[in-house]
Formats: sequence, structure tokens, C-alpha cells
Amino acid sequence: MIRTWFRLAVYFIVFVLLQVLVMNNIHLFKLVTPFIYIYVLLKLPVDMTRSSVIILSFLLGLTVDIFSNTFGMHAAACSFAGFIRRLLLERFADIKDLPEGSLPSYELFGYGKFIRYALLLTALHHLALFVIESFTFFQPLLMIIRMFSAILFSLLLILVIEAFNLEKNGNGK
Repeated sequence: MIRTWFRLAVYFIVFVLLQVLVMNNIHLFKLVTPFIYIYVLLKLPVDMTRSSVIILSFLLGLTVDIFSNTFGMHAAACSFAGFIRRLLLERFADIKDLPEGSLPSYELFGYGKFIRYALLLTALHHLALFVIESFTFFQPLLMIIRMFSAILFSLLLILVIEAFNLEKNGNGK
């Protein structure tokens, strides 16, 4: 259990730094900025309580907000994603039968279920983030293009990171 919490602390630090120092400076075609820090939310233990997930999600988003100067947008989107996460986990896995402290992974869920779980959580996070960011419907087509391209690019990076994580650990846990 301590190893799991240590891994999550390392994930938190590494992915926030990666987001703030690298990903926030990537603007592909002036439309796409990947948000890979939500990988931390994806990898929280499946048996973690909803309130703990929401608090950690808020702190994750707030940390990104502080360094990105985005005034709570990421904190709100992460809190929403943290709230929805439990419902998604229950949809894609029988979490009562999983070992204590299990982290969602390709191996635990299977490739298809993990990809759908990551896609839905990423899409819901990005939907909240882009609606809060634009806070207007004057350019809905641009917002939709930015949102879908960011979802796809972020998901691609997250799945690559998960594949390397699986290879490195051998068992995905």
C-alpha cells in the first residue's frame, strides 16, 4: 500500500511538471494542447473513496492552475472528472472483486475496457475544461474542434505512457 502511495506521489509530481513545463507550451496547429496530467486520476486505486478522489483531483487541478495561471479551470474540470470516475470504474470493471489497492491498467481491465475508461474520463474532463475555458458559445465549431483534437492527442499520449508503464513493471501493478 505504501508503494502504491509513493508511486502516486511520483506520478503527481512528474505529470504536473511535465504538463506545466512541456505540454502547456505545445500548441499543435494553434488548436491542440495535450493534457496528460489526468493520467494521475486514471491511475488512482480503484478502492479509493469518492471523497478522497475528489479532493486529490481538486489538488491536482489546483496545482496545474497555480503554475499555469488559469484561475481554477483545471481544478473544476478535475473535480468533475474525479466525481465521475467511480461511475466509470463500476461500468468497466467489477471493482468489488479486485484486490485492494489495484490500479487501473491494461492488464487489470483488459485493453478494450481500459481504453474506453481512459477515453470517457479524458473526454469528460476535456468537455468540462473547454466549456469553462470558452464560457461562450460564439465559436462553437472552433471549441468542438479544439476539444476533440485535444481529447485524441491526450488519449494517444496517455495510452503510450500506459504501454511503457506496463512494459516497465511487467505486471502493470
